[in-house]
Amino acid sequence: MRTHPTNELGVSRRELNARCAAFSLLLPAAISTLATVVQAEVNAPGQLVKFPDGTTVPPLGQGSWHLGEGRHPTDLEEEALHTGLSLGMTLIDTSGNYSDGHSEELIGRVIAGQRDRVFLVSKVETNQIIGDGIPRACEASLARLRTKYLDLYLLHWPVPSSQFSHVVAEFEILRAAGKIRHWGVSNFNLQQMEDLFQVPNGHRCATNQVSYSLTDRNIEHNLLPWCEQHEMPIMAYSPLGGDSGTLVRDPTLARIGTAHNCSAAAVALAWAVRSGKVIAIPESGSPLHVKENALAFSLKLSSEEYQLLDTAYPGPNTRLNAR
Repeated sequence: MRTHPTNELGVSRRELNARCAAFSLLLPAAISTLATVVQAEVNAPGQLVKFPDGTTVPPLGQGSWHLGEGRHPTDLEEEALHTGLSLGMTLIDTSGNYSDGHSEELIGRVIAGQRDRVFLVSKVETNQIIGDGIPRACEASLARLRTKYLDLYLLHWPVPSSQFSHVVAEFEILRAAGKIRHWGVSNFNLQQMEDLFQVPNGHRCATNQVSYSLTDRNIEHNLLPWCEQHEMPIMAYSPLGGDSGTLVRDPTLARIGTAHNCSAAAVALAWAVRSGKVIAIPESGSPLHVKENALAFSLKLSSEEYQLLDTAYPGPNTRLNAR
């Protein structure tokens, strides 16, 4: 039997030639993908969203609602967060009640040694605001996150407007003590925001974190314009449509993504942050999905593509204009 000579790697010349040919076919696509990812990282710092006091953050951050509860291996979730940080998604959002505190503990391990480059957000729950509950909840979050301060502390859900003064006063004490640098709210409607601004120091609110995506555009009717008027960015949770994953599988977004060599998720995120006044915080326990999300940094949609998305998912203003 005739044999083919082998090299020092134990591979025959014929097999080596075949492998080189296969690699040459894959190389352009690999280089293209790598270049796109690198471009996303380069562009990230230039696309910033500004808080009322002038502090800036990237338009894409990382959520953590389900992290730490066992949906993915812990090391994979930690790698996903590390990947996001390396690609410019340096805002990380969490809460003391996510996965019974395990989300904060996981994030604490990830940011160890690089705390200064992370904009860290956590939340206090409505059942923790009585008495000294807010400072105690904050200290517990700081301990789990292994940090001395939070960049942003949010009231997770609205409480009666009569309690706004107490909440704001407690937040201001934490801010003066250096425990938090900014504070804000979450899931507030327009009337609640107006009531908040009537209490002492209520205007110091940095953001309102609410659900916002192509499938949930209700804030465009009045809340989003009000926040824009007050130079306050919205922080959008569930920007990919939530647990249903509707947008990730949407054929219209997929076609647009194909034209830009990216995923439907990147299209949905690029749409969410298009105004420069929204911070989207998609969650992912997969490094691959994080890389797909980060492509939204450099994705520029055309007016025709925005029109396609408006037709597929009309918002309240779109429906009004159509009448």
